Amino acid sequence: MNLDIRYPIAYLFLVIGAVLVAYGYTSDPSIYAAHSLGININVWWGGMLMVFGAIMLVLAKRGNAKK
Repeated sequence: MNLDIRYPIAYLFLVIGAVLVAYGYTSDPSIYAAHSLGININVWWGGMLMVFGAIMLVLAKRGNAKK
């Protein structure tokens, strides 16, 4: 069995991104109003991590399909 390093990296970023998005949605909105100009930065960065993880997963699947 040939393990491609992109799979664990993709799943790592997907899970961390999902946790960060969930934390951003469940946390107190007044924190963001006081510290980050009203922007829920946890949701934004969690989404970016999930997008990166999805890209890595697509690349891993495409790389293994060519073999």
